[in-house]
Parts: sequence; C-alpha cells; structure tokens
Amino acid sequence: MKIIKVVAAIIKATNENNEPIIFATQRGYGDLKGGWEFPGGKIEAGEKPETALIREIQEELNAKILVKNHIHTIEYDYPTFHLSMDCFACELAENQEITLLEHQNAKWLDKSNLYSVDWLPADVDVLDKIEEML
Repeated sequence: MKIIKVVAAIIKATNENNEPIIFATQRGYGDLKGGWEFPGGKIEAGEKPETALIREIQEELNAKILVKNHIHTIEYDYPTFHLSMDCFACELAENQEITLLEHQNAKWLDKSNLYSVDWLPADVDVLDKIEEML
C-alpha cells in the first residue's frame, strides 16, 4: 500500500473571552473534498516536518506560523493509501491573518464545538489530544 507522509498544524489562539480555540479547515479538492481537517500537507523529499508545515501553511493559508511542539503522529489506513501524519501545536506569527487559498471553508473551534464538524477519519484520531490542549 502506498504510504503518504504529511504534517498538520493544530493552530491555537484565544477568542474574545480569552478561551483557547483551534483552527479547522474544510477540504476544497480531491477525493476527500468537504471533509474537515487540520491544515497542512505532504512532506517533500529531504524536508524536515517542521519546515514542510511552515511551507504548507504559507501555501494554503497565506500565513506564517510558529511551530511549537509535536503533539501526535497518526497512522491511518484509507482505502487506497496509508497516511502517516505528524501533528504539531502551532500559533500564528504576530500580525498574521489567514486567507483560504485551497480550502472551501474554515472555523475556529473551542472545546464545546470541537466535534461539530465532519472530521476526516484520520483527523479524528488526534481530537482527544487537542481536547487536553483546550
């Protein structure tokens, strides 16, 4: 089975009530279009995961991020490939705003509505760890 190595950004911020929130995106392309995920993408040959994540977020969201720490690695078998996804806690760099360049929608979610979107199966596997962060 084909193995695809990717990285995902768990972008954390605070809302107007100073409560922690995380950023989720809805895929706008491909076989998994419409599913919700954490933004990120494929690691290129010879690229470090953190470097790939910074590049992917710039390409997808037109934003600079600060990669904090590795949260979890998800291993998940989709019907046509095996996904290995390194998830990192991140923050937006100072004065950065997000522009969706590849996704059809996005939301900031708090602990109370973390499960309110239709997460892609692999992304569900990290939600318990994210709940602990919130």
